[in-house]
Amino acid sequence: MLVSIPVSEVMTDSVETTTPETTAREAAVKLFEREVGSLVVCRNGSPVGIITEYDLTKLLAAGTDLDTTSVAEFMSDPLITIEHDADISTAAKILREKQIEHLPVTDGEELVGVLAAVDLSYYLPQISRPEPSAKPEQEAKYVVHPETAFEEPEWEFECRCITRGHIVVGDVAEFSKTISEEDVERFAASSGDTNRLHLSDEYAKQTRFGKRIAHGTLVAGLISAALARLPGLTVYLSQELTFHAPVEIGSRVTAVCEVIEDLGRDRYRLTTDVYTDGGTHAIEGEAVVLIDDLPDTVDVEVEEVAD
Repeated sequence: MLVSIPVSEVMTDSVETTTPETTAREAAVKLFEREVGSLVVCRNGSPVGIITEYDLTKLLAAGTDLDTTSVAEFMSDPLITIEHDADISTAAKILREKQIEHLPVTDGEELVGVLAAVDLSYYLPQISRPEPSAKPEQEAKYVVHPETAFEEPEWEFECRCITRGHIVVGDVAEFSKTISEEDVERFAASSGDTNRLHLSDEYAKQTRFGKRIAHGTLVAGLISAALARLPGLTVYLSQELTFHAPVEIGSRVTAVCEVIEDLGRDRYRLTTDVYTDGGTHAIEGEAVVLIDDLPDTVDVEVEEVAD
């Protein structure tokens, strides 16, 4: 069952506005002074468009004269809005499909708030996912991403990106796989962590867990797997983790990584959470990564797996 959260609980209810006649420079100054990422454009009190920091950046890059250019000349029009009582999952879908980062919120004809992609970053990872049986059956394929050397048919990856071609705040990457007996044994041998809790049934029965569990760092490795598949070459800079619950061997686990802050210079801060197929929040954390461009020599292939 999905958790329903209305947009009104997440939005910023203090909306900064401007007019179509305002100059681009005046709008830029207001964005800077009010420390906001967008201005809703109103004509006679009614919202008719929106401008963002990104819009002004494009003007600067094009060498446009900010003093002679009016807001009406570069605002997004027609204005895309959402009702205050809509669910945030609906808002996220609009942001992704329209490739926008700010969404004015209305109550009928009245402008009551604005929702930014970053506002969703604290809520979307907490929404329960449908049971695996609810997912449509798909033919197994090896999907070779430019960022990875190989993929396995049972692995699942999804990148819910708001824009194309670059990472922005609000982007979400998910990676899922089953932690198998073989995974645990291989990890123990390669890491040297041969704790009997992970390898001996008789020993594990006498512990507080009552059974064998997967290595915590093995489970956390799914976070790295999700990050590795973000567009570009992802380099770990830091990772903080809190372990909330053990993961049984044979469980299917999903790492959910969401970009919550652009730190500049191609560095990003993300929330990093791991959930079991039963909905248990096993790991919570934050990471900082550097994302470089991929080498030019990387090829992309899609190869179907034979039945």
